[in-house]
Amino acid sequence: MMNNNILALLKQQLGEAKTVDLVNLMHISPKFSVWDDGEVSRAELAQVLNMLLFNDVLERVPSGKAYTEDVFASGEKVVLDHGALRTVRWLENGALPPGEVAITRILRPLGFQLNGVFPLDRLNMTGRSYAHQDDPDHISQFFVSELHPERFSRDFQEAVTRVLATSCDPLTPAAIFLLHELERDGRLTLNQAQQLLPILLMCFARQHATISESDYALLLKESAEMAWIATEGNVFNHATDRVADVFALSEEQKSLGRPMKVCVEVSASGRVKQTAFKADPVIRDMLDDDGKRVQRIVPGSFYEFISRDVMHDGDQTRLDLGFDAANAQGIFKMTANEVK
Repeated sequence: MMNNNILALLKQQLGEAKTVDLVNLMHISPKFSVWDDGEVSRAELAQVLNMLLFNDVLERVPSGKAYTEDVFASGEKVVLDHGALRTVRWLENGALPPGEVAITRILRPLGFQLNGVFPLDRLNMTGRSYAHQDDPDHISQFFVSELHPERFSRDFQEAVTRVLATSCDPLTPAAIFLLHELERDGRLTLNQAQQLLPILLMCFARQHATISESDYALLLKESAEMAWIATEGNVFNHATDRVADVFALSEEQKSLGRPMKVCVEVSASGRVKQTAFKADPVIRDMLDDDGKRVQRIVPGSFYEFISRDVMHDGDQTRLDLGFDAANAQGIFKMTANEVK
């Protein structure tokens, strides 16, 4: 039997039919087979948030949508391993808290804790992973990266300020209050969770105003990652399916003509292997030199695949839930597509 709390929260956002489709597509932890009607645990709310953010990726990434349709048709399920998003560690960030704080202030009340820090020096970024305390193997992690504008030129920094200074903060005082209650008690009433969830979803979006073509070009010259943030903001940069054999999957998807990364990334430990589709293009508004809106085709989000081996921890054997800086930097190149 499906968890009634998860169903109620999903139906509020998606309606009956789309909820059924999403539940049938995704692996859901067996721990959710037990629940308290009307009392939503932090794990349940975290699971729903991840499922809705994954659904958002499918709405924006046609290649990922096509792949998941194949998964569903074969009778298999997607195991959502992690979702990744990008932030900017910059004080001139409008009303939005700088860097990953804008996201971790949400993740911690939901039960996520820091699981690893990964210097992404080639990109002038730092990545951090957050795993769920209650069910880390089954509740999708978050990989949150911060870009460091201070490592770039003065012109670049000024453009970052112009782009981000218009940022708004979706978290209302009521939402902050409910997050406090959730962090303190580990649960909310269903009604409270239904009030909070739409606001949490708004935090995974672009919070700043339409950018200028000239600022976009300036940012792109020094950082494809910052240019991506300028058009996409804090949406999931990619969602990742945990599969048994990423090498076999890569060859299969290439044979279908899908835009697959050429090589599989393998961690230094050899236990974590990753590949991805190239980012699907999206159309975004920009402002020309006269302030008029023009449309440009830029890289959007993408769909990733990961295989994780077990590791030995003393007498225990457990899944390696870590990440690898070299892997991540290779995967990030999926959004470095040509702009049109």
